[in-house]
Amino acid sequence: MVATDLKNNKNIAVLGSGNLGISIARGIVASKGYKSSQIVLTRRSLDKIQHMKDEEGFEITSDNLEAVNKCAILIIGVLPAQVTPLLESIKHLVTKDHIIISVVLGITINAIRSHLQPDVYTPIVRAMPNTAIQYCESMTCIANKSEAPSTPSSPSSITAEQELADQNALEITEKIFNCCGECIVISEEAMVSAPALCSCGTAFFCRIIRAAASAGCEIGFHAEDAVRIAAQTAKGAAILLLKSHIHPETEIDRITTPSGATIAGLNTMEHNGLSSAIIKGIVMSAEKSSRSQAALNKLNNVSS
Repeated sequence: MVATDLKNNKNIAVLGSGNLGISIARGIVASKGYKSSQIVLTRRSLDKIQHMKDEEGFEITSDNLEAVNKCAILIIGVLPAQVTPLLESIKHLVTKDHIIISVVLGITINAIRSHLQPDVYTPIVRAMPNTAIQYCESMTCIANKSEAPSTPSSPSSITAEQELADQNALEITEKIFNCCGECIVISEEAMVSAPALCSCGTAFFCRIIRAAASAGCEIGFHAEDAVRIAAQTAKGAAILLLKSHIHPETEIDRITTPSGATIAGLNTMEHNGLSSAIIKGIVMSAEKSSRSQAALNKLNNVSS
């Protein structure tokens, strides 16, 4: 297989095109940063992504080696259990000119690097978007550094050239995901908890919107109208906070009036545990993510 010159190649391969991988590909194209023809999607069962080629113009293949050979940016989107065999199968083709972006829950940079060629330094960035990325409305957390100080057992031996490669990879990753919504750079340690807020959070807010829509039905709205009203109201509330940079309680204070309907509803919700339930749910999700990462690290014999 003849290797492609990767130095000026910014084509993207999504290795493992499940729901999230497809959403990322669509979001990147929707952001106008790439054409679909510049993105290669891989999946073992091509029939499940054939429509992405026929209807949207993406390149598809079941051969990860082909995709790695063609693309400089490799987005790893397989299941956690599939990361090791994937990396072992492609490592002989991965060069210093590649950038690896992992969106796999719980797999650390050290774990990924342990399955690559030890004499080839490939920059690695972890990213945690959500499925709203297909509409360029994702909240994505990215990381490529740990806050933990180096120790004799895990020394920091990165060279200036490797540091520059890491910074370049982070900037490219940030540019891609900022075009697909909002992006924030965090430490790798914080990536353990990030899914609970920005990834699982999509499901949490959908459940809240569903509850609001159910209440809408009870007070007289048709189901589809209730969902539309609840979703747009939630969107409006989010935009208010993002555009004005104010605390949620500040906006709540602006809306509520003495003896009014808003404060009556808010107090009833709080008496029934609204804030407490949300906080407990997100904390539980973060704890589950932490346990999952610990188990994955143990499986890969990599310290967190």
